[in-house]
Amino acid sequence: MAPRALSIIAALALALLTLGPIAVVLIRAEGFAALRPGDLEAIRFTLWQALLSALFSCLFAVPVARALARRNFPGRAILVALLGAPFILPVIVAVMGLLAVFGGSGVLNKGLGALGLPRLDIYGLHGVVLAHVFFNLPLATRMLLQGWLAIPSERFRLAATLGLTTRAQFLMLEWPLLRRILPGAFAVIFVICLTSFAVALTLGGGPRATTVELAIYQAMRFDFDLGRAAVLAVIQLGLALIAGAIAWRVSVGTGFGVGLDRAQPRWDGRGLGARLWDAGWIALVALFLLLPLGLVILRGGPGLALLSADTFRAAGHSLMVALGSTALCMFWALPLAHRKGELLSLAAIAISPLVLGTGLFLILRPFVNPFSMALPVTGLVNALMSLPFALRILRPEAEAIRADFGRLAATLGLTPRAWALLVLLPRLRRPMGFAAGLTAALAMGDLGVIALFADPDRATLPLQVYRLMGSYQMEAASGAALLLLGLSLGLFWVFDRGGRVGAGA
Repeated sequence: MAPRALSIIAALALALLTLGPIAVVLIRAEGFAALRPGDLEAIRFTLWQALLSALFSCLFAVPVARALARRNFPGRAILVALLGAPFILPVIVAVMGLLAVFGGSGVLNKGLGALGLPRLDIYGLHGVVLAHVFFNLPLATRMLLQGWLAIPSERFRLAATLGLTTRAQFLMLEWPLLRRILPGAFAVIFVICLTSFAVALTLGGGPRATTVELAIYQAMRFDFDLGRAAVLAVIQLGLALIAGAIAWRVSVGTGFGVGLDRAQPRWDGRGLGARLWDAGWIALVALFLLLPLGLVILRGGPGLALLSADTFRAAGHSLMVALGSTALCMFWALPLAHRKGELLSLAAIAISPLVLGTGLFLILRPFVNPFSMALPVTGLVNALMSLPFALRILRPEAEAIRADFGRLAATLGLTPRAWALLVLLPRLRRPMGFAAGLTAALAMGDLGVIALFADPDRATLPLQVYRLMGSYQMEAASGAALLLLGLSLGLFWVFDRGGRVGAGA
């Protein structure tokens, strides 16, 4: 099948799955319902926290990605792999780690108290932004790092030969890279923060820190006001599409041309000041990201001995869902790896998972028992939700490959199959590995649709963790959370490492 036909089919499927559930909810609700005054405040707070979270995540990612791109040090490969850990953590597990560091009885406040300094309160706007930066700074860093590693080493060699200053090299090589990647990264993170639920629920600190997703939850869970939930979901979708359109217009430029695929020695930043600057950023971000993870591991170790057969069965369900979601997402992403496809995909993470799950429940109910379809539906929704991240990773490199090799392929008369097997897939190996690892880990730790559909025999591991917490088996819940963390990181590492082996990462 021609690439254009595949792209159209993938786009139609995405549009149907994105808009269909909202339409079903609207039909069931018999139209929109009026917003309440608190909903307008939720919209304002949602926009403000999403803007701050995306801004700080992207701003701090630039020096971190640059430092990782031009420094080689023992443990670098492990650190690069661990950069994906916060984003792929189940949200409640990550929040527990942040509270262990920044909470009222956390490590930081204990240290401040010992020094006689005022204690910090993590709850409120600053707590929500802190948690979102914790989740999304690694994602922005990895996106930028992929771009930096894609610059042919010959460009840096030429810059060194010409004696370009650090500022001139930044303007000639690195600023075009930032203009190409940062707007899309900002848009993706902004949309992620628009749909914030668990973070705002646990760290918001009250009604003044309510997000749109929380307002949707309240409308459906307590009032069963589907009309009000639907209008909030449409507003959320509209805000996300506006952010995506702005990023699409601002993001300019293609790649840096074709190199010889050699390793990338760097001749810039060899001075003492530059080395200290890079080392400081790497150390600071590593401490910020890894300390909460370490505390989660420390507190979860004793609970591993309390894991039951139900927990291991749930882990098996999660593995099946994660692998199925990854395969579907990759097949879905390749035909859509262009700018219009990426813009369309932003609607997937802008749709409220609560509304999406309710819509799918209403669609399935006349034909099958929705509870029997819990795992396949969860896999489908996770593939849909992961698609924007996969496209943000794949699209810049896919467009650069088309620009660099498209005319040569046309001259040689390569068929679509030969183009994919000989040119596109081999050169997309590194970003595909990263995208697949991210998708698998996100699906492994998701607690969304499964909470609406699952019965006791079809629980996933995140749902099992929540059930253990709900029954006050906190030590067993910590052990299950540690198992979930290990499986999520393991899946991410296997796929990401598989894409980077032999690819010069």
